[in-house]
Parts: sequence; C-alpha cells; structure tokens
Amino acid sequence: MAKSQVNPTRMELTRQKNKLRTATRGYKMLKDKLDELMRQFLDTVRENKALREEVEKSIRACNSNFVLARATMCTEALNVALMSPKQEVYLEAGSKNVMSVEIPQFSYKTRTSDTSDIYSYGFAFTSSDLDDAVKSIADILPDMLKLAEREKSCQLMAAEIEKTRRRVNALEHVMIPEAQANIKMIKMKLDENERSSQIRLMKVKDMMLEEAHGYDKKQDGVGVYTVEIEKVAEED
Repeated sequence: MAKSQVNPTRMELTRQKNKLRTATRGYKMLKDKLDELMRQFLDTVRENKALREEVEKSIRACNSNFVLARATMCTEALNVALMSPKQEVYLEAGSKNVMSVEIPQFSYKTRTSDTSDIYSYGFAFTSSDLDDAVKSIADILPDMLKLAEREKSCQLMAAEIEKTRRRVNALEHVMIPEAQANIKMIKMKLDENERSSQIRLMKVKDMMLEEAHGYDKKQDGVGVYTVEIEKVAEED
C-alpha cells in the first residue's frame, strides 16, 4: 500500500518510474560511496591508533627527560634556560578532498633549517638531560601534526559515514519501496479502468445491436436472433 496519495494516471506512472529509476541509481552510488568511506575510515583508524601509541611513547620519554633535567638543575636555572625560545615554527593548514570529505593536511616550516638551532641557552650551565628533552620535543612535532590530521580525518569521515548511511537507509527503506508501491497501485488502477471501459463498450455494443437488429442476450451470454413470428404472419 502506497503511503502517499497519487493520481492513477499514465503521466503519474511515468513520473513514478523516473523517480524509482533515479532513486535506485542514487542508492547504488551512495552505497558504493559508503563502502569506500568505511574502508578508508578503518584504514585511517588503524594508522591513528599506531601513531597515537608512538606519540604517547615519545611524550613519556620526553617527560622523563624533563624530570631528570629538573632533578639536576635548580628551578631558576631551568626557567632562565627556557625563557626565550630561539626557533620559530610556522604552521600551514590545507585540505584534501576524499569522497566529498575535506580532509585537513598540516605542514610546517621553521625559521631556519639548522636542526641544532632549537637550543635557546648555552651548554655551560645546563644539564645534558635538558638537551635530550628539548631535542625529543622537536622530534615529536611532525608526528603530533600527523596525529592531529588522522584524528580530525576520523571525526570528519565518521560524520560523513553517518550522514551517508541515513541517506542510504532512506532510499532503501522509504523512497524505493514507496515508488514501487505507487507504481503497482497505479498499474492496478489503470488495468481496472481499462477493464471497466471494455465492459462498458461491450454493453453499449450489445444495446446498439439489440436496438438495430433485434439482438437478444441470454443469461449465458450467447446472443441469438429472435424471429418475430406474429409480425411475419400479419405481413403474409
């Protein structure tokens, strides 16, 4: 049974067939998009999990180095050593289109290309543990940016997957069955109207034959001609 009221006309039948054809094609395209999004989403989640474990491991090592540096240096000397940073980092954000999802892409560049230009203090009055801590922070920066890309990509893909899944379900369980039910109902109505028209035409034809030629219709539906005996006898 169709959920919406439609006019049982041939024009409406054509419109419903076009709607069903479009909905079916859109369903196939969205289903393919959903499958590809799910595949890329799962790959990104695996990469994100492995990268997060690596970043967390590096951060723990970096914290350990700072703890050692704090243990071998006084608070004033540590604050003075880290008071004014020497290197500058410029972050650039871009995007990449993946299955209609704008995936962020981060890149960075430093003020100078010298890898040793990250220490803002002299080496005479500082601990080597502080050098290791600063170096570990500089080394972990690219992985942290990549991790930010992966996590944001996972969030955007998850939202797009949910939206696409709702559209696929709406097409599969609402629009396509409704169009199919409407087409079936319209065909039944058109066939019924056609049969009714044929019956009316046959009835009119029988009435015209009966009126013109004395055509008589029995109960079994077989027509015979009746001979008006009295009228013929009077003419004789």
